Amino acid sequence: MLGVLLPALRLSLVACVLCGIAFPFVMTGVGQWLFPFQANGSLIRAPGGTIVGSSLIGQQWIGDEWFHGRPSATTSTDPRDPSKTVSAPYNSANSGGSNLGPISRALFERLLADRAAHEQLRPELAGKSLPADMLTASGSGLDPDISPAYAAMQVARVAHARRISAAEINTLLVQQTTRRSLGIFGEPRVNVLSLNMTLQRASKSFKNIP
Repeated sequence: MLGVLLPALRLSLVACVLCGIAFPFVMTGVGQWLFPFQANGSLIRAPGGTIVGSSLIGQQWIGDEWFHGRPSATTSTDPRDPSKTVSAPYNSANSGGSNLGPISRALFERLLADRAAHEQLRPELAGKSLPADMLTASGSGLDPDISPAYAAMQVARVAHARRISAAEINTLLVQQTTRRSLGIFGEPRVNVLSLNMTLQRASKSFKNIP
């Protein structure tokens, strides 16, 4: 019996050292050396060095001076009734979609209401085809990116709120647009956090419109 247990224990010890200590240690070191930004959470900082978020996790933006992300269907516990949930956009502690299918009446009514709200603020959108991510939530509820088409539809609002020309913001938007990987993988996209932080820094150099 001892002849069987000792080799098994030695093998387990070697496996624990190699797989549980050596391998993670080496991979952590390689990650910090070759990809420090990604290895540390892809964190984005304000000019003063304060961490404002991660480029991998979306967050809610309030105010006309900011570009907004796509709708989020994440929820949180209702503080008045723990047995229920309430809407809590971009709740990173409860990632997930609405689980409403394409024939869901609740989803249909929500999309109609959201579209009506957009058209009330911007009558020129009435009857026009809108980007899907302008109305629909992502599967995670934490999507950090939006389509260039949705970003372009927000330029006029942001320019008016910041009193700068739309042309200057459009130039910045083009610079912040990520193309398909290797020209074929994925879709063109704009990271909302990165765009807003770049916009905030660049706004100081833009010429204000009276």
